[in-house]
Amino acid sequence: MARAGELRHNARGKSRENEMSEKADKNLWGGRFTGETDRGFAEFNRSFGFDRRLFEVDVRTSIAHSDALAAAQVLTLKESDQIKSALQRILQRGQSDPAYFDELSSEDVHSFVESRLVEMIGDAGYKLHTGRSRNDQVATDLRLWLRDEIDHLATTLRDTQKALLDFADENREAVIPGYTHLQRAQPILLAHWCLAYFEMLARDRERLTEIRKRVNVLPLGSAALAGTSYKIDRAAIARALGFDSVSSNSLDAVSDRDFCVEFASAASLIMMHLSRLAEDVILYSTREFAFFSLSDAVATGSSLMPQKKNPDSMELVRGKAGRIFGNLIALLTTMKALPMAYNKDMQEDKEAVFDTADTLNACLAVTSTALHNLCLNEGKAREAASHGYLNATELADYLVRRGVPFRQAHEIVGKIVMHAIEHEIELNDLALDQLRSFSPLIEQDVFDSLSLEQTLATKAQSGGTAPERVREALAAARAALLP
Repeated sequence: MARAGELRHNARGKSRENEMSEKADKNLWGGRFTGETDRGFAEFNRSFGFDRRLFEVDVRTSIAHSDALAAAQVLTLKESDQIKSALQRILQRGQSDPAYFDELSSEDVHSFVESRLVEMIGDAGYKLHTGRSRNDQVATDLRLWLRDEIDHLATTLRDTQKALLDFADENREAVIPGYTHLQRAQPILLAHWCLAYFEMLARDRERLTEIRKRVNVLPLGSAALAGTSYKIDRAAIARALGFDSVSSNSLDAVSDRDFCVEFASAASLIMMHLSRLAEDVILYSTREFAFFSLSDAVATGSSLMPQKKNPDSMELVRGKAGRIFGNLIALLTTMKALPMAYNKDMQEDKEAVFDTADTLNACLAVTSTALHNLCLNEGKAREAASHGYLNATELADYLVRRGVPFRQAHEIVGKIVMHAIEHEIELNDLALDQLRSFSPLIEQDVFDSLSLEQTLATKAQSGGTAPERVREALAAARAALLP
């Protein structure tokens, strides 16, 4: 049993520890307040549960700000070095020890970093916040984080484009039906289908590149809303953090979340494209189409029906599009009626942006994996491309080349198709005299025009599905992915 003196000593020690912890972690805004914050509201107000992922960029921003304060002679070089050394240790500890974040009940990531800094170096740590507000601090952190995330997403997008090209190259000669209104329309090369999605993702990468330019603007130095009275070299901070420029208006800088909305908008377009690709894969994997099959690596079974093989990977990609669309609407709705400048509503931006980035990364990765685990039933696809009167337009074009106006040629071929349907026969299997009964201009060479190979070969203009054009397009697409 402990002696009374030891108990008193332990109590005094714990009291001092608690006092230091409370001092280190007290609110950044508490001086004007005398009453206790309601616990329920305090928890409601906290953002540390999700904004802790800004930890690394917050430390980077703080180090650059410390250098700026030293250059402005607000901090001595000794104080700045002490602060930066401590921040580096905080960063290393946070990167190596996830439990480090759970030891303090911080309001947000900014107060967490400051609390840890004060823990390490005492009151000198409080000097770091001179000349800045959480308003410009969080705007800077979020832009830094999103800039890095866009760079990562551009690489992930490129990987998905490469997966499309790999699938195209593996099946370069394969033919599938092209569809309009989900009805067989004209035959196309499978590689042409792959390149269509490649082009969609190419536009998506361009959009991300454009958005990155508007993300990469430094707000730090705008303070709460009016700018700072300290002679901080904002251009030097921008160079240190890799920003292209500094914001022109302090009010706009702290209240702007256009870059979040733009990112969510671009992400929504990417997800719309991935969802369309997923839908094609899902349809073409059904027994009704049977063009594709997904390997066991990206499919699941049924808990009840043993025969089932479900394309869950693609269905989830298709489903998660709605989640990202929702994040875009949430951001727009949050921002639509906010008065100038910063408002606490804007705390809601982070979860929408974080979830959008996480979901998009996962969907791109799964789509790439699915494409690498996708097999083509070439015979089934070619058979579908050869049946269903997909060469009807070729017959109309044949008549046009014989001098028949297209509208008349269209009507003639429509009647031929009706005749073929009644007799359950394909156009190229009709006898010549049957064809000539609809137009005497039709000759024996019509059957060359109606062949699958010729139907593809005639689409030889730029952007068409002719094998020569598709080979060129594949080569150009590969070149476009080079660093």
